[in-house]
Amino acid sequence: MEIELKLLLAQQDVSRLRAHPLLAQSTQGEPQLLRMHDIYVDTPDLQLCRHQAGLRVRQVDGRWVQTLKAGGTVSGGLHSRHEWEGEVPGPQPDLAALDSVIGRKQPIRALLRQDAIRDALRPVFTTRMERTVWQLRTPQGDEIECVLDQGVIESGADGAARSVPVSEIELELKQGQASSLFDVALALLQEVPLQLGHMSKAERGYRLAAAQPLQAVKAQPLALDAAMSVEQVFLAIASNCLEQVSGNQDGVAGGEDVESVHQMRVGLRRLRSALGMFKSLLALPDALKGELEWLGGALGEARDWDVLAGNTLAQLDGEAATDAAALAEAAHAQARLKHEQAAQAVTSARYTACMLGLQRWLQARAWRDSCSARQLRRLDARVSPFARATLRKDQRRLIKRGKRLLHATPQQRHRVRIAAKKTRYATEFFASLFAGRAVKPYVGRLSALQDELGWLNDVQVADRLLRQLPEVQTDQPGQADQSVQDGLRLHAAFVRGYLAARAQAQGSDGRMHKAWRRFKAARLPA
Repeated sequence: MEIELKLLLAQQDVSRLRAHPLLAQSTQGEPQLLRMHDIYVDTPDLQLCRHQAGLRVRQVDGRWVQTLKAGGTVSGGLHSRHEWEGEVPGPQPDLAALDSVIGRKQPIRALLRQDAIRDALRPVFTTRMERTVWQLRTPQGDEIECVLDQGVIESGADGAARSVPVSEIELELKQGQASSLFDVALALLQEVPLQLGHMSKAERGYRLAAAQPLQAVKAQPLALDAAMSVEQVFLAIASNCLEQVSGNQDGVAGGEDVESVHQMRVGLRRLRSALGMFKSLLALPDALKGELEWLGGALGEARDWDVLAGNTLAQLDGEAATDAAALAEAAHAQARLKHEQAAQAVTSARYTACMLGLQRWLQARAWRDSCSARQLRRLDARVSPFARATLRKDQRRLIKRGKRLLHATPQQRHRVRIAAKKTRYATEFFASLFAGRAVKPYVGRLSALQDELGWLNDVQVADRLLRQLPEVQTDQPGQADQSVQDGLRLHAAFVRGYLAARAQAQGSDGRMHKAWRRFKAARLPA
């Protein structure tokens, strides 16, 4: 299993990296300089890519080496993938040699044995890199290969050739603890502006070759085992949440994709909910907790304006439709501004430090240093009793908060909605530990309750944002600014009143009460 951390840096910062004192102090021997030419092969319909695999043949120092990478995860910049490689006589892959080293249970082995796949392999894209390699040894004795790659990824023939530049660092663990990768990365970050690299060169090459658009990444189902310990399950859950966060990083950095912002925010909320679930056993350091709140705030502002502009106002009809249309343009402009700010946040050194620090905390299991003997025993215990107790506690909290839901204030309804969301997250985290026939209806009724409460919460958020909207600066000079603001105030006042009346009607029309009764009657999966 290959474990590496990928970081991106601007071309103008390469000299600062080369002069970094850590490289001078920790490098064993002289840096190695290489020129590499990689040829990535796949079928015309990209079957290897579809199965999350990449097969390349690399020319370096007159030798040809084939490498197959498949499976694995990407979480907070940390790449973990299966890797098989060996020398070949020329630029063509040797599938028979690969077959002899791939484990029998690996799905990619069966795929490469299909004649239709073997006969259809062809070059898809190439990379040309100038590589500098430093072999590092940390004070703790861990061995890390630090690689600087600069070059280009190319795809297509002369007339339709496309290319994308590459400037990145790869820190690969050769021996020792994975947490040391983050120690090195954080040390480099003190002198060199770096960003987390979510995509491998192969992924970027495929995106270039197939003109694939970025897609928002939703949460993936967790596969837990009842034999796992509480601590192992926490690590699996946290990694799953970080996969969703980091998977949407590039979409948010683009500054426009609404769904990427939404899914990154969901991933962050799931992570914070997971931390809350396990807080009696482990505690995130306050500094990292504050950074997660900062990131959540940046994403939350963009998401709130997206919902107002693209959902709440867009759904209005009748007399309110004209006023909503007048407000929507200003709301969309504010949403674009917040997207730009969210993009700046996830491309900042602060975000990089936050994700590296969080991953370092997870990899080192740093909470164990401050755990009591009783907490350690509970962390090492099997997860099923903990999961059942957590779901029972969450259900009790939700039922307690929802006792007077029909006549609750907006603030009380908000607390019920948050409790419902945390209960659903916990149920989804532990779902694989219980029978699916019990989990699915329970989650379904929680989701229905959330939907009813969610729209009412959107109305409250809309009221707050519509109060702010007239103060947004317009492009009109001088006196026009005031007239535009006055017009927005009139439209906003009408829509706020309309939404409040609709929310009051919805709160008493029986749908929310029905959703609440159906949830209360649902059987807890545990």
